[in-house]
Amino acid sequence: MKTCRLALATGLLFPLAVPATVTAHEGHGGGLTEGSRTASTGSNKDRLWLAGDHHIHSEFSVSYEPDPNNPDGPPIPHIAQDGRYPISKNAEMARTYGLRWMVSTDHGGPNHSKINYEQAYPALLASRAAVPEVLQFYGMEFDTPAGDHSSLIIPRTPGEREQLRDIESRFSKREAWPRDPSRDTESKMIDALKYMRTQDHKPVVIANHPSRSATGLGAYGEYKPSEFRNWNDTAPDVAVGMEGAPGHQASALNKDGSSDPEGARGGYKKSPTWGGFDQMTARLGGFWDSMLGEGRRWWVTSTSDSHSNWREGGSDFWPGEYSKTYVFARPDQGDIMEGLRTGRVFVTTGDLISELDVTAQAVNGGKQKAKIGGTLTVASGSDVAVTIRLRDPAPANAGGRTPDVHHVDLIVGDVTGPVADRSTDTNPTTRVAHRFTPGEWKRNGEMLTMRFVLKNVTGPHYLRVRGTNTEQLEPDQDPRGENPWDDLWFYSNPVFIEIAR
Repeated sequence: MKTCRLALATGLLFPLAVPATVTAHEGHGGGLTEGSRTASTGSNKDRLWLAGDHHIHSEFSVSYEPDPNNPDGPPIPHIAQDGRYPISKNAEMARTYGLRWMVSTDHGGPNHSKINYEQAYPALLASRAAVPEVLQFYGMEFDTPAGDHSSLIIPRTPGEREQLRDIESRFSKREAWPRDPSRDTESKMIDALKYMRTQDHKPVVIANHPSRSATGLGAYGEYKPSEFRNWNDTAPDVAVGMEGAPGHQASALNKDGSSDPEGARGGYKKSPTWGGFDQMTARLGGFWDSMLGEGRRWWVTSTSDSHSNWREGGSDFWPGEYSKTYVFARPDQGDIMEGLRTGRVFVTTGDLISELDVTAQAVNGGKQKAKIGGTLTVASGSDVAVTIRLRDPAPANAGGRTPDVHHVDLIVGDVTGPVADRSTDTNPTTRVAHRFTPGEWKRNGEMLTMRFVLKNVTGPHYLRVRGTNTEQLEPDQDPRGENPWDDLWFYSNPVFIEIAR
């Protein structure tokens, strides 16, 4: 039986030792002497799994109404009408729910860059001073040309204030008054990415709620597969991924905690989420796998999209209350930023897990290893051992639940190179290589360890891991009114395997 989890949800999670013996046969658990250290680049010294959220709205996400004294002039912004809370309140709640980092991401309309520059930034500085335990980035929810929204994360530098104003004023599709249709084109977004990739301190762009406007499975709306390919081709170290699990996960809850029978998780009213995740991520062999099958470093995250808390009649959880994006990084903003950029990331809902280490290593190929976001190079024909080590925390989550991991899937796909049709959203090579159940993993307290050997690897592959507290072998489409605490999932970002030439 599990006990209260919230008090331990600090993000300061330390690896536990497990037995040193590894059993090298398929489908059975093994041990791992190494701690939970995952990286794609750089030294792992002092890195930890740090939970965060890159999509949080404050009172500076404003609403607009026409100016009664100047009907033809720009509309008047109203503070705290879209986003509700001060930045410092968001940071306090992020701290309460175990986050170590967050990004303040406000959006708006005409001349919103002035609001960000003159009002939001000073409030961010005050919040950094008031809540130093949470590392706070400056950013915005970018009104994406020819798209929906995206998180624009600015590196913390002395010039961060000017950098965001520059990008927003130049490229946000809603910034200009009168409205300028040329700002709402894909070519404008490509220009924005070209501009960002030349900056000394490159930002990170992550597409938000990518299929919220989709009308069915594969019937995409404002974001299309070709669009993300174009972004990633233009600025692969800026446009790095998408929300795997969107925010607004409390949309199906009333403020007394009961279910709203018409509430759609994530606000996905036209085509539902799957286990709380966007169809572009959740469909096995779907869009995400098609990107990975091209060898693209395209990562997924999970956020709150907090505007107004469900207890106050809103549709949102507090930052960290339900969704967490874990980055393997030192507790400094530069390393967190690079962790996001290079895919040292896993995501979870409902605190189902709080650490995830995926390690690939040739069985008889030396000491080289690759972990989440990284690449392993092996000789053709090698057997590759994959070790998965995760923490299934004992305390209760913020919903008062004590979920257990029911099963864990090791998912593998072939890397076959660029697709001929850039609208492609499937990868037929993707498969569940092995499904682990409790009888196949080794438990040491909260830590679960499992191992599988990929035999005779002769071509490039990627592998990723997901798990759930449910009995669903594949995530179901979420019905209206579903309680999000009943349906929890975690996803790792991929490890790539290349063949030595």
